[in-house]
Amino acid sequence: MVEDRPLVQTRSGAVRGTWRGGSAAFLGIPFAQAPVGELRFAAPAPTEPWAGVLDASRPGPTPQRRPFGEVTTIPEPSFPGDATLNVNVFTPVPGQPDAKLPVLVWIHGGGFFAGSPSSPWYDGAAYNRDGVVTVSLSYRLGFDGFGWIADAPTNRGVLDMIAGLEWVRDNIAAFGGDPDAVTISGQSAGGAAVLALLSSPPAQSLFARVIAHSGADLSLTLAQAEQIGREFAAQAGVEPTRAGWSTLDEDAVLDLQAARMATGTDAPLSAAAAVKATLDSGGIGIPFLPLVGDDVLPLATVDALASGIGADKDLVIGTVAHEFTMAYLPLAEAWAGTDPVAALTEGGLAPEVAAAYVAGQPELSSTAAICGQLVTDVSFRTPSVACADARPTRTWVYDFRWPSPVLGLAFHCTELPFSWDCLAADGVTAADGPNPPQDLATEMHTDWVRFISTGDPGWPLWDGHNAKVFGAPQADHYRISRLLG
Repeated sequence: MVEDRPLVQTRSGAVRGTWRGGSAAFLGIPFAQAPVGELRFAAPAPTEPWAGVLDASRPGPTPQRRPFGEVTTIPEPSFPGDATLNVNVFTPVPGQPDAKLPVLVWIHGGGFFAGSPSSPWYDGAAYNRDGVVTVSLSYRLGFDGFGWIADAPTNRGVLDMIAGLEWVRDNIAAFGGDPDAVTISGQSAGGAAVLALLSSPPAQSLFARVIAHSGADLSLTLAQAEQIGREFAAQAGVEPTRAGWSTLDEDAVLDLQAARMATGTDAPLSAAAAVKATLDSGGIGIPFLPLVGDDVLPLATVDALASGIGADKDLVIGTVAHEFTMAYLPLAEAWAGTDPVAALTEGGLAPEVAAAYVAGQPELSSTAAICGQLVTDVSFRTPSVACADARPTRTWVYDFRWPSPVLGLAFHCTELPFSWDCLAADGVTAADGPNPPQDLATEMHTDWVRFISTGDPGWPLWDGHNAKVFGAPQADHYRISRLLG
């Protein structure tokens, strides 16, 4: 019966969710108005109150209209509709404002152009079991969220995240959460996003702690973003203004975006050319990203952290061992006769650095794997170390190294079912094999709950080398990343 479903009163109106065993789910609650029409390229506008009771039993519309690819490691469903700026709330104590449970707010990855807040991997059941209210939020993606437009606010996607966190501040007590004990967390682009929020002056009052999974170095300068925005408008045949872009419908912009992001060559890259491309691009070339140089993100993340912004926040940051190491594995046979030290040197590394880099990774037996590991280090591991080093205290670093039997590597996304303790969720077997170790999930998830609840994950603070290693013997594996710093 409808009356048996949990009911919570938010500041905008009542919402009715569903029970799932010992906790409740409230899905698709709008935190801002639908970003369509005059609001399409505007800053997020506060949601308008509604009469009656909002049905929150089904996922809300997603900003993702087209998936990252035909097959993605994380199941990332898309749902149609205009009201794409919404949150999912999972709580064991709906309607109990005195409960004051700690809160985890999750920001999904997907390269800032894809991904979904409604993945089954982001269901908060395990966190609810352990006394944590969990929220996943959406934000505008791709050009709509991050493209430069002459008369539109920049960093619209980041402004969406801030609006979502403001909704949490104003409403989470009604779901049993403590607005003064909010941890923001995300993976990949989501990891980059929470690091951006950590360095954003307007966001500082909205959270107390940060967990950054695989926080790639994903940002552009204002000048770079403007150049890309003007080129993109010329490609589209429109003026680089809100009026110009509003003459194109969503599908037309998505087609143009896909064409802009398309890569490919007539012949496979040489190993040296792949190394050079990695070093030149910073590992990942995506045209629509958070930009540095406005009021939202005045400084690059490392510079902001070094200046003291976010110094009062607790931070857990880390990566998996072989994030994108699989990137060039299809070329392993073609590169079989190529010496990896020679490829790294010809591609731009100093000979002594190239030799030390190869020698320090004995688990990687092919030139293709070494070149892929360079993508991992340049894109993820080196930036994570730089962020940790920039903070004088309150920082803990982890290194997830359990090798999935699917590829024999600890690759991008494979740690998430362990931190969420959701090994039975859809899609986990495809990423982590048929029998991922529950004891590792228990260990990692327990550390995450401890950090979210107390601000201390239970291992020593970062001092330049003592990361907590999950799934392998303890060792200072980040020393290899420092060669590239």
